[in-house]
Amino acid sequence: MDQDLIRVLEKIASNLEQSNETLNRIADHYDGVVPVMTRNAKRVEKAHIDESNESTLDKMYGTIFGTPETNN
Repeated sequence: MDQDLIRVLEKIASNLEQSNETLNRIADHYDGVVPVMTRNAKRVEKAHIDESNESTLDKMYGTIFGTPETNN
């Protein structure tokens, strides 16, 4: 009976170590990916805000004469 209990406890400890390793790999991946995603989301949001801040006259001139990026 004592040997069975020891084996069960050892198996539980081993499974906890495996779970911790998996969680650490997930955390490392999260830490690597999330800052990039956040930076890209902020860049897209800023682009939309900049676009919506153009005046109607700016938009009209852009459609008639093109934007500087398209003229180069």
